[in-house]
Amino acid sequence: MLWSDPENEPPEELRDTQDMLRRLGVLMALAMVVAMIVIGVR
Repeated sequence: MLWSDPENEPPEELRDTQDMLRRLGVLMALAMVVAMIVIGVR
């Protein structure tokens, strides 16, 4: 790698956004599972 090569690190904002979206996806998946269980119980 040359010293003049740009870094592959995404900017801080992009990383924060990706982390938030990942957490949101996990929460949505958990909510769907809970909803299915609640619908199944009724």
